[in-house]
Amino acid sequence: MTTESPMLKCLSYIDSQLSAAKKAPLASRRQWEHPVVTLSRQTGSGALPIAEKLAVYLQAHDPTASCPWTVFDKNLFEQVLEDHHLPKRLAQFMPEDRVSQMEDFMAELLGLRPSTWTLIHQTTETVLRLADLGHVILVGRGAPVIIRKLPQAFHVRLVGSLERRIARVQEYRPIEAKEAAEFVRKTDEGRIRYLKTHFHRNIDDPLLYHIIINTDEVSLDEAARLIGETVIARIRAGLGESAATNP
Repeated sequence: MTTESPMLKCLSYIDSQLSAAKKAPLASRRQWEHPVVTLSRQTGSGALPIAEKLAVYLQAHDPTASCPWTVFDKNLFEQVLEDHHLPKRLAQFMPEDRVSQMEDFMAELLGLRPSTWTLIHQTTETVLRLADLGHVILVGRGAPVIIRKLPQAFHVRLVGSLERRIARVQEYRPIEAKEAAEFVRKTDEGRIRYLKTHFHRNIDDPLLYHIIINTDEVSLDEAARLIGETVIARIRAGLGESAATNP
């Protein structure tokens, strides 16, 4: 039995969305028919395994899941941007002003490597497009701030003690505790700096999130289920409100 790679899952997601869009343009969808979850995390708090478990849970319980729930993390964003031109493929779903920005960026890619500002800008556009498509779990990249005002978005912050997070890093990386501690410190500092520099927000501001989960006290399975149950409840409530308003 083979396991589909994360990149293939992402491309499969895009293909399914392209097919669905031909039948029902995004503009005609109700908000909660394309929900999105963002995960902000401290390094080593278990975001990626939680995201994968959450995708499975949501796929099984989401009444609106006409396409697969898919996880996009930092590495996948960068691969998609640089290797698969995802924003250009998604541009057809968006207003003309975003399309023109996308075309400008793609033209820049034909020359030298894009500037950091350009990559940040383009990643932001990708987050917006994926959020408009829905059924995605966006890990990091400032997503809680970028799509803060979307009512169908649910924002989660994952935290944990330094000791436990270092130990979790060592579970995935064959490194000594001192090296793992340095990795955690530098990565956390980079994420704080990223949000502060490019979005002028404090990543530890609790008001950016709907819920904050301490993965020292809540297992990864429990965290995925807790988030999933809450999101499903909001989807059902949102669809119920929409149905009442637009029979």
